[in-house]
Amino acid sequence: MTENTQQPNNSTPELPTQYAPAEVEGPLYERWVERGYFTADATSDKKPYTIVIPPPNVTGSLHLGHAFQHTLMDALTRRKRMQGYEALWLPGMDHAGIATQNKVEQQLAEEGKSRHDLGREEFVDRVWQWKEEYGGKILGQMRRLGDGVDWSRERFTMDEGLSKAVQTIFKRLYDDELIYRAERIINWCPRCLTAISDIEVEYQEDDGELVSIRYGEGDESLVVATTRAETMLGDTAVAVHPEDERYAHLIGKLIKLPLTDRSIPVVADTHVDPEFGTGAVKVTPAHDPNDFAIGQRHGLPSMTVMDERGNITVHGPFLGLDRFEARSAIVGALREQGRIVAEKRPYVHSVGHCSRCSTTVEPRLSMQWWVKVGPLAQAAGDAVRDGRVKIHPEDMSKRYFDWVDNMHDWCISRQLWWGHRIPVWYGPDGEVVCVGPDEQPPSGEGWHQDTDVLDTWFSSGLWPFSTLGWPEKTPDLEKFYATDVLLTGHDIIFFWVARMMMFGLYAMDGVAPFHTIALTGLVRDERGKKMSKSFGNVVDPLDWMDKYGSDAVRFTLAKGANPGTDVPIGEDWVQASRNFANKIWNATRFALMNGATVEGELPPVERLSATDRWILSRLNATVAEVDAFYEDYQFSKLSDALYHFAWDEVFDWYVELSKTTFMGGGEQAAVSARVLGEVLDVTLKLLHPVVPFVTETLWTTLTGKESLVVADWPADSGFRDAAAETEIENLQQVITEVRRFRADQGLQPGQRVPARLDLSGTSLAAHEGAIRQLLRLQPEGEGFSATATLPVAGATVALDLSGTIDVEAERKRLAKALAAAEKDKAQCTAKLGNEAFLAKAAEQAVEKIRTRLAKAETDIERIAAQLAALPGA
Repeated sequence: MTENTQQPNNSTPELPTQYAPAEVEGPLYERWVERGYFTADATSDKKPYTIVIPPPNVTGSLHLGHAFQHTLMDALTRRKRMQGYEALWLPGMDHAGIATQNKVEQQLAEEGKSRHDLGREEFVDRVWQWKEEYGGKILGQMRRLGDGVDWSRERFTMDEGLSKAVQTIFKRLYDDELIYRAERIINWCPRCLTAISDIEVEYQEDDGELVSIRYGEGDESLVVATTRAETMLGDTAVAVHPEDERYAHLIGKLIKLPLTDRSIPVVADTHVDPEFGTGAVKVTPAHDPNDFAIGQRHGLPSMTVMDERGNITVHGPFLGLDRFEARSAIVGALREQGRIVAEKRPYVHSVGHCSRCSTTVEPRLSMQWWVKVGPLAQAAGDAVRDGRVKIHPEDMSKRYFDWVDNMHDWCISRQLWWGHRIPVWYGPDGEVVCVGPDEQPPSGEGWHQDTDVLDTWFSSGLWPFSTLGWPEKTPDLEKFYATDVLLTGHDIIFFWVARMMMFGLYAMDGVAPFHTIALTGLVRDERGKKMSKSFGNVVDPLDWMDKYGSDAVRFTLAKGANPGTDVPIGEDWVQASRNFANKIWNATRFALMNGATVEGELPPVERLSATDRWILSRLNATVAEVDAFYEDYQFSKLSDALYHFAWDEVFDWYVELSKTTFMGGGEQAAVSARVLGEVLDVTLKLLHPVVPFVTETLWTTLTGKESLVVADWPADSGFRDAAAETEIENLQQVITEVRRFRADQGLQPGQRVPARLDLSGTSLAAHEGAIRQLLRLQPEGEGFSATATLPVAGATVALDLSGTIDVEAERKRLAKALAAAEKDKAQCTAKLGNEAFLAKAAEQAVEKIRTRLAKAETDIERIAAQLAALPGA
């Protein structure tokens, strides 16, 4: 669509006296959707611009992290749409295997049932019912935020098309020997009863105990230390370094494993650090990844000593105990036998926990399906190294390379019922058959499908192309792949970004899934602390939207969005953004009441006042600045630039300076009304991608046109007027300095003061009326006596303050303030001259004192000038 050319109304449009977001936002959003503004056309000849939304979990609801990233993605696509691109922002949800299955199992537990009571097929049907009834809450919340997504293309990772894509790529990878099945150590969650990947393990400092245990007897004994005493039941060796002379006589010998009737060998392995602890380590190949590797090198057996719930399975006194109960019991039994050499309690160490349920993860030997990531990860690294894909900010590339260059094979099977079931069938005689989406699975007696499902990240790794119709060659895939930018948090480089890069390059013949990876930080509370329910600092963005409006939340988030840097946010900042929205509203009301219009061409330059030329020059500079920031994903800087231009330069200075013109009426007032209309038109367009609701309401009222969503993005006309900018900067300096002087002298804002203005030799003569009006300066009359003279920007403002202030009281007040400033300066100077202090103090503390010193010096200069300006000085 192009910008609607409907002519504005002849009558002056009106706005309510106050902006009420709750009354505007919902109906306005639905109108956008109904008119199809966000629906992309694959047959269009426009250049495409594509973003696929990082799919939120079907179980999820909108949190500040979502709101943050969605605001930025929406801003990007809204701007590109206004620039004439065929913009597609594609929405969808992830089936969230573990989280969703947990939700339904909890629901069943309340009915006194488990999934096994239902059976697999009926349970999966129950999950689909849950999804239809409760899932997707976040989609409605995205509408509240104003997400300009193409709802006609909404996808779900378990829908028919995406399921076909999953089966297709599994089959291809399997046939290319990039998927295999093997028994390896995996991270096992005894609560979720499934394998989880390395990146779904969250490490935290836990209080445990470190016990040192003597294995063997007399000279043929050694001591090992462990925080997991229960795993000793599965030890199959003790390892020492081959060059450790302390144990040279034991290498190759058998020693007795305490609490068992087994003897285990002492093996020599370079993995062991002889300088750490006793230099001897117990080897439990079935319950530790490093031990598994040692076991593989030495041909050691692997003994699994726990079941899937973490209960001991070894016959004897500990059979059936939970792993933590067994730990305590085993240490007690060893203590009774005198086998405990040392105990350290509490012993704080890093322990892995399931990111879904916080249960302590158990390393466990298990038969699983794996992706051989070597060649895939190499391709993902090369695509960034050779410039096909750019990471922004660039310094985040190191984290990306650290991951893809050192990636281990990926465990993709999960012991769940909800998800994409692994398309492999096993036959009665050991046959293994991988079945593609268009192939019939084998049938007959003894054939059965693998019971596991695929890791959720496997299907979401296909998201940039499966959502566009792959493996079919669809018009959407041809038009909109590769996508332009992936905007996401730096915390999921490993979870998702690398997966998409690997699969996209593999499936799409070497074409990367996106041109740019724009990484954001994480949203934190106003003190920079991570938001957590346990900290009690989690904020529901919907509460803030209800209170302040969606635009206020969006602007706050965008204003804090420095690339790759975490974003602190507090309610005060949202309130300030609400005030900004109100400022835009009130200023536009003023403009409309004074005849601001977009009708007709701008007057020629020779008819423009210096004030008009200044604001148009600044407007074009701002357009160029905002465009440059957008291209560099500098959302904080572009928001800050727009804030200061709109609030300070347009709504404060230009509107204030124009009041005199409007009051005078005539041709110049008409010219300024047209300029003000132009400035508002462009400013509202620039603001629209970040604050869409208030700008849409104001712009359609101002212009009478259809919608900002399909309006043309403003272009920098190239107009600059350095002379006008200098002239108005001088005018601002005069007004600012005199206002500051008035305030310092205790004058009321509305109090009129006689003044003589000497503007000769400057370009300010044409502004005398504005200066007098804005500063409440009345003409000098009879008996005028200049009691204070202020030289500013080449001009001189002489004021007669006689009778307006208590000079003696003011002199005492200023003298007291001067003494305090001089004392502060002396203290700061002394500290900064103290070498001992500088050697010990943190740089931040030193910098704080330097700042105090600079302020004290400025205050001294200012107060001294005020004293000198007092009558009788």
